[in-house]
Amino acid sequence: MTAGDRDELHAALAARRELGQEYEPALVDSFLERVEKQLELRSRSGGQPEHRMVTPLILGSLGLAIPLLAIAGAAAGLAGIALVCVAIVSVNVVAMRRR
Repeated sequence: MTAGDRDELHAALAARRELGQEYEPALVDSFLERVEKQLELRSRSGGQPEHRMVTPLILGSLGLAIPLLAIAGAAAGLAGIALVCVAIVSVNVVAMRRR
């Protein structure tokens, strides 16, 4: 992840805090579109073809992580957040090993 990517992520998170939860889906979609475009540009410029298969898994995990973390944080606090993170990482590791 480059410094520019980190800045964009921090900006999206700050915008979410300022705008409120009702704008969250639009902010997430916008950020994911930018990530997808960057990944597509990298793959065109000599990136490895297997990254195309991994991208939906990564983006899907990120998309699901946001509401799951919010629910887990509200319901179970830090323990719930940690459990969701472990589950997401585990699912991704298993999926990556199958490929």
